[in-house]
Amino acid sequence: MKKLIKKLNSFKGKANVLVILGSGLNEFINETDIVESFSLSKILGIKTDTSIGHNGNIHLVKLAKKYIYILEGRKHYYENPSDKTMREIIQAFAYIGIETLVVTNAAGGMNPEFKPGDIMMIDDHINMLGRNPLVGENNNDLGPRFVDMSVAYDKNYRKLIDKIAKELTIDLKHGIYVSYLGPSYETPAEIKAFRLLGGDAVGMSTVPEVIVARHAGIKVLGISIITNMASGISKEKLSHDDVLKTSKKALSKFSDLLINFLKQL
Repeated sequence: MKKLIKKLNSFKGKANVLVILGSGLNEFINETDIVESFSLSKILGIKTDTSIGHNGNIHLVKLAKKYIYILEGRKHYYENPSDKTMREIIQAFAYIGIETLVVTNAAGGMNPEFKPGDIMMIDDHINMLGRNPLVGENNNDLGPRFVDMSVAYDKNYRKLIDKIAKELTIDLKHGIYVSYLGPSYETPAEIKAFRLLGGDAVGMSTVPEVIVARHAGIKVLGISIITNMASGISKEKLSHDDVLKTSKKALSKFSDLLINFLKQL
């Protein structure tokens, strides 16, 4: 982690916002002016899953005179990393003063009122990973041993993004995100169970980052792109190629929404 903190502190500009881009959303970078970039693998030896479009680059970008950090990709528990690996990236950013984390992802829709291409604001989540990145010795410098997750996703941020969506006439959905270990997709029976638990969308990421961020007192906004309908709801076979294609189709309205949010922080 010290190497990452040192590298981030060497950047010529400083930011207090980190955006993590999910599958198919890397082209959001083109909406910004890149100031500096580096690869996670070169600094930490951490490789992200390039098979799903994750390049593993960290960028310092400029957007409307503001500096913002953007992480192009993420680690997933299905890649079998340690809990330490899953928490150290977010904790490094916490040490350099990040106050806001925007997590984005591609997700399967479980709510029958959703359709591929919809954008869903994450109101809350259900952790079905069977893992928690805070397992192990607590980092007392950043937060308490037992973390309050009663408001994992910031209420004021959710109000703001709702207001922006209304102004842009974007039909922004709301829902509960279920994080599933993977890498296999869910069975129809599992989707039915998750739906009974209150889930609206399902994916294989995001929750670990949110847990680590909240431990460090970082406020969080979560956005999902509904790229497909989940197993048992859709009659189509699930394919990650289709996930990437749908994410890219939704990129324009996603970018409008996120850019306006970042400008108003």
